[in-house]
Amino acid sequence: MTDVQLGMPALPAKPYPAEVHARLAADARELISRYPVARSALLPLLHLVQAEEGFVSPSGIRFCAEQVELTTAEVTAVATFYTMYRRKPAGKYHVGVCTNTLCAVLGGDQIFEELQQHLGVGNNETTADGEISIEHIECNAACDYAPVVMVNWEFFDNQTPESARQLVDDLRAGADPQPTRGARLCSFKDTARILAGFPDERPGAVDASGAGGAPSLAGLRLAKGEALPGTPGTKVVSPRHEGTEA
Repeated sequence: MTDVQLGMPALPAKPYPAEVHARLAADARELISRYPVARSALLPLLHLVQAEEGFVSPSGIRFCAEQVELTTAEVTAVATFYTMYRRKPAGKYHVGVCTNTLCAVLGGDQIFEELQQHLGVGNNETTADGEISIEHIECNAACDYAPVVMVNWEFFDNQTPESARQLVDDLRAGADPQPTRGARLCSFKDTARILAGFPDERPGAVDASGAGGAPSLAGLRLAKGEALPGTPGTKVVSPRHEGTEA
């Protein structure tokens, strides 16, 4: 009786060139050493290979499978489940426009449509110069700053079609627009390496734009019974320990 093997072939893709493989393998060993079970490192490993090519290629899937002793089918299942892993090259700057409910109502859909027209590309496509790719995002987890655009996963809040067009024009022109909060921008590949778990080695980059502002903290202040800025003496919710409404 002939043995039958189901699923994808174990190694269907070409391996990385020897020098690339050796460099990535050293990084992979460091990532894997952080986990009690090797396969737990798969997500950071996928970010690692995305940092190499700007997307998760068949060669990258093969590399990850070899490092954690999984089949390429198993690695592919993970890589295609999470939307942050791209299956074709991203631009140097990957622009994500939130089109979920609140952002959409406040202008996210219009921003996304106008950016596609302005750049001459569709969803998940990259400009011919390789500078900008664009993607509609279901939620950027920043409803208090809607509508939100992200560039390489850094926030640009309270956007309009005009400001979003200016943002991508500045990126293509080599300018250095500052995110509303969070770290300074770096390339998509560099961002992927940071997401893999390696430090951002740029001095002062992490704290360049600060953290969350007043909109993010409003709910916490209300829950504590504090008055919001601009509403002196007005409390919407009393502190829980008081047990009474203001």
